[in-house]
Amino acid sequence: MKLFLKIWRQFDTSSKGEMIDYEIDNVSEHMSFLEMLDLLNESLIHKKERVIEFDHDCREGICGQCGVMINGRAHGPLKNTTTCQLHMRSFKDGETIYIEPFRAKAFPVLRDLKINRNAFDKIITAGGFIGAATGQAPEANSIPISYETAEASFDAAACIGCGACVATCKNASAALFVGAKITHLALLPQGKIEASKRVLTMVNQMDAEGFGNCSDTRACEIECPQGISVLSIAKMNAEYTKALILRK
Repeated sequence: MKLFLKIWRQFDTSSKGEMIDYEIDNVSEHMSFLEMLDLLNESLIHKKERVIEFDHDCREGICGQCGVMINGRAHGPLKNTTTCQLHMRSFKDGETIYIEPFRAKAFPVLRDLKINRNAFDKIITAGGFIGAATGQAPEANSIPISYETAEASFDAAACIGCGACVATCKNASAALFVGAKITHLALLPQGKIEASKRVLTMVNQMDAEGFGNCSDTRACEIECPQGISVLSIAKMNAEYTKALILRK
């Protein structure tokens, strides 16, 4: 395959970036999208040009480090797929592909396609944890929780924090991410102790980081590689309202 790439190049956060044109040949349809970028970087190294920097780690769709806008969509054209798990068979020979970093005030560009996701870490630090006594784990069957509740909690906990929800929201909202983190703990007995404090501190930290309000378009759910439901946002709002009432 031969492809024409338009890639965002930006030296650092304070620099002005621009789209640069590249051509790449001998791309196998079996390559992942990141492997295609690796191939392009090899050619840039041979030309003694600066390589294109992008985020990645596990390349197995688990860590949430990868993530770029591909032809205007977070993670590309496939549903429930991370950038690292997107393969070049999803594109046509001779196609032009636009590649940009996730765009959000709270996700400043570090260089090229790399962004700073520290805002997510600050939200988790604010309240995304539980207090638990150390010692031997209790017998699983003794925990008063139904199978359905456990599965709902697990579904919310599947969020990998990639930031696609923020990038695809017209208001750059982190509501799906925060909603998922609050929901998976709010449903479990272990999360009840700090429930009110957790939702207040995490939502307040989300606002402090500069994320926008939920646009209610459900674009976040569509682009989420884990398919996190917007019902998590509804659960977050319910928990937040309850916490405000209890605080009075």
